[in-house]
Amino acid sequence: MRSEKWRHLLSVVHRESFRRGEFTLASGLKSDFYIDIRQTSTHPEGAALIGDLILERVEQLAERPKSVGGLALGAVPVAIAVTSRSVDFGVPLASFMVRKEVKDHGAGRRIDGHIVDGDAIVVVEDTITTGGSTLKAVEAIREDYPNCRIVQVIAVVDREDGGRAAIEAAGLPFDALITRSDLFAYDDELQNTPN
Repeated sequence: MRSEKWRHLLSVVHRESFRRGEFTLASGLKSDFYIDIRQTSTHPEGAALIGDLILERVEQLAERPKSVGGLALGAVPVAIAVTSRSVDFGVPLASFMVRKEVKDHGAGRRIDGHIVDGDAIVVVEDTITTGGSTLKAVEAIREDYPNCRIVQVIAVVDREDGGRAAIEAAGLPFDALITRSDLFAYDDELQNTPN
């Protein structure tokens, strides 16, 4: 059964991040709806709910991770939300971010933040479409930290466009807080509720 907290996040995502119309996605696919989770993950209410709900999932994992992170830009506020709530949950998790390209200045790192080779980690994503961005982050992690174990991939929203299958085909366990089906059902419910 879905919790009240989950229902609350669904309403915030719908209000802050969900739009119908004609859009071209980062994957190049055309869509009749758009989900900009950054509008939820950078909102104080949305960030707290995302952090809490991901941490509830993390608590269920067989192996306790040490850090959480993903590809910049979308995964960064999600990872920070988790880190900021983790101490209150008694599951302190550091966070990291994977750059799309190696920095050409400073230390020249592709991954910044707190990640230690050999640790169990969770990869987060704001929205999963085809899974390409997530798999790019996983590839970078595996190259730079080959002994890390990715114990879970968690997205805030799964658009149900093949991303889950692609991630699972890469041998990674996948979970999403909300799916496209959840959002459309909620949107239909609101449309059919008399004023």
